[in-house]
Amino acid sequence: MNVLFVGDVVGKSGRTVVLDKLPGLRRELAADFVIVNGENAAHGFGITEKICNAFFEAGADVITTGNHVWDQRETVEHISREPRLLRPLNFPGNVPGHGYGVFEAAGRKVLVIQVMGRLFMEPLDDPFGAVEQVVAANPLGVAVDCVVVDFHAEATSEKMALAHAFDGRVSAVVGSHTHVPTADSQVLPAGTAYLTDIGMCGDYDSVIGMAKGTAVERFIRKAPTERLEPASGEATFCAAWLEIYSGSGLARRIECVRAGGRLSSAWPVGMRGIEPRAMGSRR
Repeated sequence: MNVLFVGDVVGKSGRTVVLDKLPGLRRELAADFVIVNGENAAHGFGITEKICNAFFEAGADVITTGNHVWDQRETVEHISREPRLLRPLNFPGNVPGHGYGVFEAAGRKVLVIQVMGRLFMEPLDDPFGAVEQVVAANPLGVAVDCVVVDFHAEATSEKMALAHAFDGRVSAVVGSHTHVPTADSQVLPAGTAYLTDIGMCGDYDSVIGMAKGTAVERFIRKAPTERLEPASGEATFCAAWLEIYSGSGLARRIECVRAGGRLSSAWPVGMRGIEPRAMGSRR
């Protein structure tokens, strides 16, 4: 089966590129299942019910979040009644929503888990232990056909460590949060696909998606500034495409997908259909 994992959506420009390209990409890449990280979709801070519904209509099966999950007050209520909207599993205590879910796709069961890192992040419960509990209760190739972990973390070392810790027990560990796509997509020795960070769907003429003027001023002055606003130029669509073996649930390959905006295009080798240039890239 094929899984398309779409990177952090930032602001209106990010929403626009996802809503514009996702329906066609789902068809062209023969994606059986689509995950979208939408935690910055609502003007850079959180997500709303309206935005969730728009992503679902465009082809998303599951929406993950991260450290901005509670930035929109309505999310507290909405996430309690929408099982396709996930928050980090390792929040302490009894918080609303779920950090994982099992979903049906093309006759297969797909387990999606989201955890948040602890290095340079908020002090949460152990992400390794949280993943272990869910994976142990839903063994790959037995209870479920595919397991994808969205690891929302700052430190590359923490992301790599979790991937190696679960190599062979999950289909993929894909990093989110830094908004910068990395070039280390690979299948680990025991069969788990890995990418340190998927990047964002947003305007890269920015500071991680935010208008660069105010962001730069904050670093220089170290004093209060205006509120950060999402950059509003043409966005780049960033995603990871996973090909998963039937039976074992392990990964055959992982490749990056990029189109539009300022970044160089990327397209899975050997896939037919629209080429990246036809998807709006200027390069």
